[in-house]
Amino acid sequence: MDNTLTVILGVVAILIPIIVGRLVWKHFDRYFGRNDEAYMDTLDFYLKKLGLTLLVAFVVLWIGISLVFYGSPNF
Repeated sequence: MDNTLTVILGVVAILIPIIVGRLVWKHFDRYFGRNDEAYMDTLDFYLKKLGLTLLVAFVVLWIGISLVFYGSPNF
């Protein structure tokens, strides 16, 4: 694979988890908030939200970087 293409796809593979993580963070309240403001203001809820967001972002990053460097002789 050409080095320029590898760099461009690498940047895209790094930016996509940021976008996906932001979407998970924004929509977490809708799916897991139970429409309860008192619950959504607790540390337990915040840690679950943070953990799921980081987990999804790292999995997407891992998949993206694996696809970019799959078959690259430099990796």
